[in-house]
Amino acid sequence: MDREEAYNLVEANVKNRKLRKHMLAVATIMEKLAEVLGEDKNLWYLVGLLHDLDYEKVSDFKEHGVVSAKMLEGLLPEEALEAIRAHNEMTGYTCDSRLAKALRAADQLSGLIIATALVMPHKKLEEVRVSSLKKKFKQKDFARGVKREKIKLCEDIGIPLEKFFELGLDALKEIHEQLGL
Repeated sequence: MDREEAYNLVEANVKNRKLRKHMLAVATIMEKLAEVLGEDKNLWYLVGLLHDLDYEKVSDFKEHGVVSAKMLEGLLPEEALEAIRAHNEMTGYTCDSRLAKALRAADQLSGLIIATALVMPHKKLEEVRVSSLKKKFKQKDFARGVKREKIKLCEDIGIPLEKFFELGLDALKEIHEQLGL
């Protein structure tokens, strides 16, 4: 599957613009991670982009990720489908591959970075610093939906937390216009 096909799938299945931006943010962080880790940048990007493909389709959140994987069967390799199924722990699927851990970490990091940008005076990513992310990460009452323990999975794949913040922030700054931040 190429990126154009993936974007077409997103457009056909995801109407919410904020969700589309989230998916793009996760994809961009995943691509940057793959580059640093010497992994397949295109595959990791596609996994990030398509991980929430079913979000508006499922009524039972325990199916979120499982339905996406079904929609993508034959289009992505099994390791990618496993990571997508396992990114939502409510599915009961587990996968401890490097790709799956990266997806869970990037999914949550994108939320922390965007939430931090939105409390900046001009609501721009250019205002966000790694030190801001470190501070917000420690504030449990900030961005309560962001699962800090999932972000820490970066350490399991060989990326120290501070480096992960830097990598994710740099990735999102590259697409700030598309994100509207």
